[in-house]
Amino acid sequence: FFFYYRHPSSHPPATLKSIALFSSIDKHNITATMATGVQVGDEVVKSFSAFKLQQEPYNLRYFIYEIKDKKTITIEKQGAREKTYDDLVEELPENDCRYVLIDIDFESSDGRPTSKIVFITWNPDTAKIRSKMLYSGSKEALKSALTGVGIHINATDHSELDFETAILPALKKFT
Repeated sequence: FFFYYRHPSSHPPATLKSIALFSSIDKHNITATMATGVQVGDEVVKSFSAFKLQQEPYNLRYFIYEIKDKKTITIEKQGAREKTYDDLVEELPENDCRYVLIDIDFESSDGRPTSKIVFITWNPDTAKIRSKMLYSGSKEALKSALTGVGIHINATDHSELDFETAILPALKKFT
């Protein structure tokens, strides 16, 4: 998978840069690395498998992931099953980026109780440019490690995190 980027101040074709997603899989490890050099931590991959099945000790509501030392995506926080979506939003930093994986319980359009696992990229407008670029450029590595998550939401301010107007309509598209 290649993505080509041309800086707006550069002249055409001569200054194209490429960002590639490199993945390697062996029978013990799955690693995904972006050209940013950021890798997904082993605990992220292991916990995700148990989280999907709601197995102990990962029968949780959500994970908040951060990029540690500009090198590794790690679990920053975990939300107990009793926590809510609003609790998650309160835990997100106001001026820095994060990734979120949350299991949301809701009622489908036809009235059935259901749940979906959702991946949210929190990339607030108020974050530093370097952080926004690092998180944007490394998102695909984490998405490839979280196989089977079909709902991806990008949020740049709190209005895009509003459950009733932004999140719930996106969830109902998949039920």
